[in-house]
Amino acid sequence: MKRLIVTADDFGRCLPINEAVEHAHRNGILTSASLMVGGDALDDAVARAKANPTLGVGLHATLVDGKPVLPPGQIPDLVEADGRFTSRVVAIGTRIYFDRKVQAQVRAELRAQFEAYAATGLPFDHVDSHHHYHLHPTVFAILLELAVEFGVPATRIPYEPPLASWRARGDQFGKRMMTGLFHRRATAKMRKAAAKAGLKTNDRVFGFADSGRMDAAHVADFLDHLPDGVTELYCHPATRRWEEHPMPEDYLVVEEYRALIDPVVREKAKRFELTRMSAL
Repeated sequence: MKRLIVTADDFGRCLPINEAVEHAHRNGILTSASLMVGGDALDDAVARAKANPTLGVGLHATLVDGKPVLPPGQIPDLVEADGRFTSRVVAIGTRIYFDRKVQAQVRAELRAQFEAYAATGLPFDHVDSHHHYHLHPTVFAILLELAVEFGVPATRIPYEPPLASWRARGDQFGKRMMTGLFHRRATAKMRKAAAKAGLKTNDRVFGFADSGRMDAAHVADFLDHLPDGVTELYCHPATRRWEEHPMPEDYLVVEEYRALIDPVVREKAKRFELTRMSAL
């Protein structure tokens, strides 16, 4: 059986993303959204989620490229001078791995994000992370502990099988192979740890090698080559671009939104069971 989860990341980051999430769920193939509780449009996102109870909303845990929940002074090693998380993912990742003081700050901030999500009154459908930062083993261990404590039923395993991805798109063979092989061992450990903790997981993702470019052609190609099992297709849709802390210029956010409501894509998706993480 082929089951498909279609997730929009960065829900709550800004109004154009929130608009795209609601419209693509009501009028397209979107089944889930991952909520940034430090986002500037959090309240609007929560209101839209409550108005659309069939949308599976989960926590988009954020430690890079975003705004923290805790005051910056409580997590000085995780933020820059402007009070936002650093975008130097490798440098901060190294410090998280080796420095217990930084690990304590990560634990405090992630706990605050779980608590902020719980305070919205929305049920947890899943937990994942911005920029897939839960691929970091220390971060994932903390995330799992908190997920169990807060009763989160599922988590994303961000593994994109390289051959399946390449067969669907027919391009970027080297990039797809290198990315898939690099993450294969880590994601296998993540899957095993999640199962031990009692969390459900997807079998694979599509969108990793094509992040920011999941337009209608990309989505249609992946749907034409969907393997058996549970596939999560994730994207970054928005009804328009925005000025403050925008996505990179090469992220086709409007095209990704249009892909989710595209008539051809909607017709192709009818062949599969559209679902969400908590329903697995």
